[in-house]
Amino acid sequence: MDTALIIEKFVLVVILFLISLGIAAYSTYFERKLAAWIQDRVGPDRAGPFGILQPIADGVKMFLKEDFTPQNSDKWLFIIGPGIAMFTALITSAIIPWGPDITLFGRTMSLQVTDFNVGVLYIFGVVSIGVYGIMIGGWASNNKYSLFGAIRASSQMISYELAMGISLITIVLMSGSLSLTDIVNKQHGMDWNIWYQPISFLVFFICSLAETNRAPFDLPECESELIGGYHTEYSSMKLGLFLFSEYVAMFVSSALMAILFFGGYNFPGMDAFSGNLLALLCVVAFFAKIFFFIFVIMWIRWTIPRFRFDQLMHLGWKTLIPIAIINMLITGLVIAFNQGWF
Repeated sequence: MDTALIIEKFVLVVILFLISLGIAAYSTYFERKLAAWIQDRVGPDRAGPFGILQPIADGVKMFLKEDFTPQNSDKWLFIIGPGIAMFTALITSAIIPWGPDITLFGRTMSLQVTDFNVGVLYIFGVVSIGVYGIMIGGWASNNKYSLFGAIRASSQMISYELAMGISLITIVLMSGSLSLTDIVNKQHGMDWNIWYQPISFLVFFICSLAETNRAPFDLPECESELIGGYHTEYSSMKLGLFLFSEYVAMFVSSALMAILFFGGYNFPGMDAFSGNLLALLCVVAFFAKIFFFIFVIMWIRWTIPRFRFDQLMHLGWKTLIPIAIINMLITGLVIAFNQGWF
């Protein structure tokens, strides 16, 4: 690998890291504004014009708060837990294709850190590791409410990963590849997978809410039952990492939904453009889809009440998994029939 390519990938990683943190930070602001609008309140309006500096104020507050560690906790695991949660949320974006190649300074550059030919498996591998951050953090706190929250999180995330994975198999069958780049290229223009797999998208969307612990699936941290859940004993920036990882995961989940079902960076009429202008418009279209999904996820949080835990597990095991399996079998039969296997 030449030096220029290493520098190019390093710059792209830094840019993606800053964008992820920036969107995660300002997602908190927009969510509070959206909640205020839904509930007929004002929302943040003190820190800067219209409160736009509120995320910066929140970040400064997190850094300046006392970093408290419970006396009887497992101190090393207590520290590692938030780091694992944040790390796994961030590294998922490494294989996301943000747009077609661009040409700068006479060099063609890819808007993707790396293109794994098994990108879908990479995503599920990283997601499966993410549960360890929450589980370790809850167990290391030596607090029964934190432990209950961690147990809930692990059972919830593992359960909904099954339905999510099965729903994703239909997209792999249709695309004939596990690479996210290939999946995007198969949806050129408006030939998006959502037109063929609306049921698969619905299952994937619900599972994404559960995987990111977003309401109405926020059972691992519901304050009415568990004080604060798995991060009850956390303070300062350790708590900030747990909270930030949720918003980063929401951003990445929205990007994956756009890639798998809504064409990624493809948009209608894109063949009328070329070169860097096409790349720029593709990136804008991709982020527009991402922000739309973030808005919908926030809208759901402030609209639908929280499930009971037995309802949550019933939905995952007895409803979503059977629907995903039936949809996968029907998709496989249709593809086999179209290819003349029968």
